[in-house]
Amino acid sequence: MSEIENEVVDESNSSDQSQGSKVGDPLDSTVKLISRVVPQGVDRRTFLMRSAVVSSAVVITGNYMSAQEMTQRSSAAPAPPLSPDLNVVKQEKGPVLTTVDEFYKVGPGPSSSHTIGPMRITYDFYQRATKLPADKLETATALKVHLFGSLSATGKGHGTERAALAGLVGKEPATVDPLFLDSLRDKPDQVFPVKLGSKSIDVSLNDIIYDAPKGDFKHPNTMTVKLLAGNDVLLEQEYYSVGGGFIEWKGYTPPKKNPPKYPFSTMKELRAHADNNNITIAQVMLANEMSIAGRSEEEVYAFIDKIINAMNATVKSGLSMSEDDVLPGPIKLHSKAATVYKRAMDDSYQSDRGIGVLSAYALAASEENGRGHLVITAPTGGSAGVMPALVYGLGEGARKLPPQKIRDGMLAAAAVGYLCKHHATLSAAEGGCQAEIGVASSMAAALVATAYDADSRIVENAAESALEHHLGMTCDPVAGYVQVPCIERCAFGAVKAWTAYAIASNEIASRHRVDFDATVQALAQTAKDMNSKYKETSEAGLALSVVLC
Repeated sequence: MSEIENEVVDESNSSDQSQGSKVGDPLDSTVKLISRVVPQGVDRRTFLMRSAVVSSAVVITGNYMSAQEMTQRSSAAPAPPLSPDLNVVKQEKGPVLTTVDEFYKVGPGPSSSHTIGPMRITYDFYQRATKLPADKLETATALKVHLFGSLSATGKGHGTERAALAGLVGKEPATVDPLFLDSLRDKPDQVFPVKLGSKSIDVSLNDIIYDAPKGDFKHPNTMTVKLLAGNDVLLEQEYYSVGGGFIEWKGYTPPKKNPPKYPFSTMKELRAHADNNNITIAQVMLANEMSIAGRSEEEVYAFIDKIINAMNATVKSGLSMSEDDVLPGPIKLHSKAATVYKRAMDDSYQSDRGIGVLSAYALAASEENGRGHLVITAPTGGSAGVMPALVYGLGEGARKLPPQKIRDGMLAAAAVGYLCKHHATLSAAEGGCQAEIGVASSMAAALVATAYDADSRIVENAAESALEHHLGMTCDPVAGYVQVPCIERCAFGAVKAWTAYAIASNEIASRHRVDFDATVQALAQTAKDMNSKYKETSEAGLALSVVLC
């Protein structure tokens, strides 16, 4: 019998004798023994918890650990305490220079990275091609688009080929008629002339090629566009749809911009500007918009009003659809926004009614995205139901806050989205659904907090909580369509945003333990570590477990 087993027996016998005929509790005896051997300087509760884990491992695996080994492991230095002021955004990228007109984009669903991005890419290439010398253009015979990575893996369900063709024939996301995209789906062999100088080239969906879904690509959403003269390449460009409708290309360098009035690259710096100047986060953002873009206050607000109106329109349009409406694609998903709204309005409990109505708003906008109708990237198409739900609920719903409150909220929400883009990603192909629904929910939480005149600390706390509780969320669209689980996730993202605000506005703000910058860093690291099967490839998760009949 080992030394420690002898001690346990001795403790048990001693306990039996002290309690007469009452049988000693072996667990109690073990706790007493462990209490005696707690290493100096180690918290007793911590030691006991670690010991319990070790004991469980012994029972499960049969591998014995000596008392000395147990003591050595328990004596290990504890992790350093988490600091509320910890600045973990390590990579210096300079100040945020994104502007609202770059961030909030109007375009067709169902995806900002797989629909709006590719359309912007092929439209950009079309513009470049028109600038080639006339003698070169005279020899042109074909235009070809090759889709790689996630664009190839799930592009069919996202309508990527239709979006890419639309851009080639001169259509832009903000102004394209969704019915035109629908016509491409209904008539896949239709040919369109592309005018390049005096030359006209016929293109069709056959010129959009789904290439390798796997490979050593610079970005998961990579595509190439070529202008050919027979087998010769007249013009070729490699592009990347990096999320939120933003595009880059091989050799891309960010355009030079005017400096911001209040430069910041972290939430900590943003809040410092607001607090030190006795202004709000929204006012910091407005000043920066005016400085970077060279616009007046009226011009900035006019654009924000345009986006707010577009968001409200998506909710109204979605709510107007019949419950018998079926979204396009093989899932045969029925619209549920109108049904949820009607039944929620009949609920006698105000709290249940509020959650139901907010969910219905999010479902309405997200279903519009699933139909391929015009939506707003906030920050993406897949998450396009979250922000509109709160915008509509606060401005058009029962609360009816003044328009300026919503405008300020949109600016604060943009700040949150900018920082996530700056240090992490907005692309599900890079970071899973946490980068889309998670960021959208975080933005919406900041919007609500700002609309209700919360101070900068509460705005940060609300945004942080909403983002934190989406970390690790995967992107596994069934059949490659932005419908399941995407549409309902927008509803949950909206409700989580409201919950995050409710907690942040009622807790003691100074005791909030995790700062926003730390959570953005966690978002970036989690995105990096996540298996590619869960990054908009439909290779795992619900995409495999849901069987379509």
